[in-house]
Amino acid sequence: MQVPLWFALLVVGYLGVKLIRPPAWLIAVLLLGGFLLADSALAPAINGLIK
Repeated sequence: MQVPLWFALLVVGYLGVKLIRPPAWLIAVLLLGGFLLADSALAPAINGLIK
């Protein structure tokens, strides 16, 4: 069974928010930080560390 990545992330994110109940500001910081890091000069270095 193949599940699209966006769907898997959506389900994991929904369950994480539902079960752990992090504050809204933490969710916003993580989303905004990830978006900004993905478009920065650090993106190749982060990609190299992940792979």
